[in-house]
Amino acid sequence: MRGDWGKLGDWQGNRSRPCAARRRRRSCLQGRAKGEDVVRELSEKTGNRTIDLLICDLSSQRDVRCLAEILNTKYKHLHVLINNAGAMFPRRVESFEGIEMSLAVNHLAPFLLTNLLLDNFRAAGKARIINVNSDAHEKGKIDLEDIQMQRHYPYGIGMRAYANAKLANLLTVCELARRLRSSDVTINAVHPGYVATNILQFDASTGPVRLFKPLWILAKQFILTPEQGAATPVFLACSPLVAGTSGLYFERCAPAASSAASRDPNLQRRLWTSASN
Repeated sequence: MRGDWGKLGDWQGNRSRPCAARRRRRSCLQGRAKGEDVVRELSEKTGNRTIDLLICDLSSQRDVRCLAEILNTKYKHLHVLINNAGAMFPRRVESFEGIEMSLAVNHLAPFLLTNLLLDNFRAAGKARIINVNSDAHEKGKIDLEDIQMQRHYPYGIGMRAYANAKLANLLTVCELARRLRSSDVTINAVHPGYVATNILQFDASTGPVRLFKPLWILAKQFILTPEQGAATPVFLACSPLVAGTSGLYFERCAPAASSAASRDPNLQRRLWTSASN
């Protein structure tokens, strides 16, 4: 089915969905609540009636495997996958499978889904995978002896765990790009900018950071809208200018320097092994 689209995202995240849908390609959205409303809205705005909705709990490895099975069965050729889901957790919590939630949602979910769909991407010929990352990865640190942060989970809004997970995600993006060199499948990561979403859970935060909630409410009036934040992911998904480009970190529709840790080949291989186990 030429032109099928894969889209993994959060309904309150970047608005790359309308951009894809306007191209009248078959689109598949993954989400949680209010999914039907989003599909209806997109269909009305774009005129695209071939938009499918799949529900999945991305903190669950079982659910991610089920999602991949459905995608591989229903769509014979996937050409674009945007891994967009992101979440912060002010307190350390685990999924029902015993995985720290920030690691599960921000790193292991896109890692697992992407790998389970690789044969489908290869069958499509030229395909693009885009992982929405964050410049927060620059603050991340990888401790393979405590990857789930069981020893120490800092007070606050969950930024340290988020940064660690985003660094882990970026490391595996680079490693997968290396493994895909002989194929026509590309994978890149993107920092969308500072976008006015609801990812920061101030009401559930610990310590004095909750006092910054009024400032965040004010800042949201001046930072990027979700539509603006979608510009670079859509550029990577659609532009002929980046055809064949793989293994890079983008910001504002251009390659940018990621952290030194993210470019460490040895750490990339070790994180890949860790995520695969």
